[in-house]
Amino acid sequence: MDSVTLTRLIEKMKLENLTPEIEVKGIRITQPDINRPALQMAGYFEHFDATRLQIIGFVEYTYMEGLPDERKREVYEEFMGYDVPAVVFCRELKPDPVFQELAIKHRIPLLSSKKTTSAFMAESIRWLNVKLAPCISVHGVLVDVFGEGVLITGESGIGKSEAALELVKRGHRLVTDDVVELRKVSDDTLIGSAPDVTKNLIELRGIGIVDVKAMFGASAVKDTQNIDLVINLEDWDKDKEYDRLGLEENYTEYLGNKIVCHNIPIRPGRNLSIICESAAVNHRQKKMGYNAAQELYNRVQNSLARKRDDEE
Repeated sequence: MDSVTLTRLIEKMKLENLTPEIEVKGIRITQPDINRPALQMAGYFEHFDATRLQIIGFVEYTYMEGLPDERKREVYEEFMGYDVPAVVFCRELKPDPVFQELAIKHRIPLLSSKKTTSAFMAESIRWLNVKLAPCISVHGVLVDVFGEGVLITGESGIGKSEAALELVKRGHRLVTDDVVELRKVSDDTLIGSAPDVTKNLIELRGIGIVDVKAMFGASAVKDTQNIDLVINLEDWDKDKEYDRLGLEENYTEYLGNKIVCHNIPIRPGRNLSIICESAAVNHRQKKMGYNAAQELYNRVQNSLARKRDDEE
């Protein structure tokens, strides 16, 4: 799993550094989970996952305030003895002098957030889940089509970038061309983004590199997008059987997540942008409970049933 620097977390969450004398640049967070050390402040350190970001809320703070100074030093000393990446005080709460002293002694940064504890936890977990998610790079083009994330794959030169450019001209948004970075943020969700080097750029053979944001404006690009559908472009093979009804879904797998996949044969005269739009809308309809292929099947079955009734 990757890691995130504490500096990036401080910038993203707009945290105040209460211990500027401690260098934070080398500290990294390796887990998206957080911990509220209420039990640890009560002296229970069994199963304590010290590698998590530690969050002090109002409940923990008031409990710590009520501890006798001797007990504070004992518990804080044991708590600081672990390899804690940082401690964040929410609601602009400030640590007591004993906690501050021991944190500096053990080189553990203390941070402060203006947010409520629940709001800070939710936002930090969501952000860390994305940043620390398992990541792979795949060859393809990712476009937001009517809100559906369409990943277009296929061999080099088959027309992926041209299809993406046509979709952008039709009002859809480009996420990335050529290389798509996929992150698994949950068992149901894959998020795609562009490498910093190729962000907002498309390569068109014969023309070169074009900047989509400069040509079509900020509304034509997007930083990240969930992967909802894969369209795999392939050369037309007259001997191959292609699905003409779509009663059964085909899937492809990335990082253990299954994504609906359509294999689209390419031949002169086929409009790829219209096909991608239709596939995206059809996929959205299926998610909303309407399946055109199933509707056709039901109509055929009803028609056959009526014919049998007439014959009887």
